[in-house]
Amino acid sequence: MNPRRERAAAALLCAVGAGLVLLAGGREWAAVRARGAITPIGQDLTGGDLSGAATALGWAGLAALAALFATRGPARAAVGALLVLIGGGIGFTAVTAADRPHVLDVAAERSTLLQLGGDPTVTTTAWWTVSLAGGVLLALAGALALTRGSRWPGMSARYDRPGTGRASAEASGGAGAAPDDPARLWKSLDRGEDPTAS
Repeated sequence: MNPRRERAAAALLCAVGAGLVLLAGGREWAAVRARGAITPIGQDLTGGDLSGAATALGWAGLAALAALFATRGPARAAVGALLVLIGGGIGFTAVTAADRPHVLDVAAERSTLLQLGGDPTVTTTAWWTVSLAGGVLLALAGALALTRGSRWPGMSARYDRPGTGRASAEASGGAGAAPDDPARLWKSLDRGEDPTAS
């Protein structure tokens, strides 16, 4: 696979993974029902209720998508390592958030009536696994960037400031003066040249 396709695959994995995590964070992960009280009491808990960290890490994974394109070399490898950690963190928080004792603790904090009820029943949905899958995709994108990212192209130099970089030095014949050399700028003003006209 060529480097551009590898970068596109990593970006797709990152975008889909972060999207799954953010989608799952707003959905119902668990429902708690207590039938031992005078009236049945229920509590529906979303992923954000059970673990806000997964959603926050999903946003961080989405931000890392832009960093994959904006960086090169060791910085891109660092972004890849960060993505692996983000994906692992999302996986850990998704699994622990759907654990029955944790669900009961969160439900009891949100409603004191659930503490008075008998033995509550906990039912979990599959949304926590969607978040887990998103974490796995983010970790895969990070592993791909960590291992293969050094071969990927960086952002285009099209948006760099004119007169900087290797191309302008070669065009000027390697005069040795830096483009922002104050002495050179003053001399151009003495000659009547407009420094704002390019």
